[in-house]
Amino acid sequence: MLDVKFIRENLGLVEKSAKEKGYKVNVSEAIELDDKRKAVLSEVETLRAKRNEVASKMKGGKPSPELIAEGKKIKEELAGLEKDLEATETELDSVLKQIPNVIFDDVPLGGEECSVEVKKWGENHEKGIDHLDFATKRDWLDFERGAKVAGAKFYYLKGDLALIENALLQYGLSKVLEHGFTYMTVPDMVSSRVLEGCGFNPRSSEQSDEYYIEGEDLAMIATAEMPLTGYHMDEILDEDQLPLFYAGYSACFRKEAGAYGKYTRGLFRVHQFNKLEMYVFCLPEQSKEIHEKILAIEEEIWQGLGIPYHVINIAAGDLGAPAAKKYDMEYWSPVNQKYQEITSCSNCTDFQARACNIRVRKKDGSLEYVHTLNGTAIPLARALVVLIENYATEDGKFMVPEVLRPYLGGKAEL
Repeated sequence: MLDVKFIRENLGLVEKSAKEKGYKVNVSEAIELDDKRKAVLSEVETLRAKRNEVASKMKGGKPSPELIAEGKKIKEELAGLEKDLEATETELDSVLKQIPNVIFDDVPLGGEECSVEVKKWGENHEKGIDHLDFATKRDWLDFERGAKVAGAKFYYLKGDLALIENALLQYGLSKVLEHGFTYMTVPDMVSSRVLEGCGFNPRSSEQSDEYYIEGEDLAMIATAEMPLTGYHMDEILDEDQLPLFYAGYSACFRKEAGAYGKYTRGLFRVHQFNKLEMYVFCLPEQSKEIHEKILAIEEEIWQGLGIPYHVINIAAGDLGAPAAKKYDMEYWSPVNQKYQEITSCSNCTDFQARACNIRVRKKDGSLEYVHTLNGTAIPLARALVVLIENYATEDGKFMVPEVLRPYLGGKAEL
């Protein structure tokens, strides 16, 4: 959520950024509602002062009928104005939540096709093995029974493929721990306040990508970013504590509504998967450097696995509401002969922290909102797709990447 004062002082910038992101919002409405809020607040404060003055006069003796009547009138007027103030603040808050974060100057403008390649690593392979055919043939993966139990796009991992997933987690975890992250398991459900604070704006179960718990103010998480964002909600952190580096492991649940025009075969796009996520709370002046650090860790992980990839600076029209800038890493799929997303990392500046009321007390005693960043270490289901495409052989073997062997009993092939 943006600060209304910032919006007021940078109205053109906020409107332009929202337009570039593809959001149709009435930014001026926030200014109008804030003006209304200030006017009503002024009246409320004036009446509160009068109420206190009358209350003071009533002390020490029997108040006159005129004073009692005046006190009653003020009380009634104040109740009405306080109700108006609460309604205006609620309406302003709702409007502010619809306005997306402002993009950085180096974010490319345009839609998805305008994203810019900023680096590339590895040699693209010409041939690969289809992961679904390979894993099904080896009885490592069962979508049929997953659908019987939970519906389409749910699945069972079996035997060696389940062990490979565990090895991937252990490998990814070892990398993030090397870089000073604190490992956390997180709740698989969050409240609507946390969802909204993350920049998700759910209106109903049908209109969003989240699964909602009927009769409860809870939704299943789509990423560990959600509960990690809420971890320090309504807290004031000390400057000396920052930056805070967390690595959250969780199941992720997504309807993937409207996503089926993209590549969806097998494990690439499913309704439930496990993921290791990096998350950082930091000082505003630290966030750009830390964004590059998160990207470097992602690259280190995938270079260790020997997977060719490129990094793209995501164009404004493909950015979500919270991100001021986002990098995607896309691996080269030898099966589809194209780059496909494997990780992302975003700098959300103070957008999430403002909505979740997460601040830092500076050494000079002042308070300001922290910056938050998130980045994927390993999305485990999709990582299995990548590994099979790159390490399965035509004679039905799987050659284990060297970095995973210590977590698979030293085996070089499965």
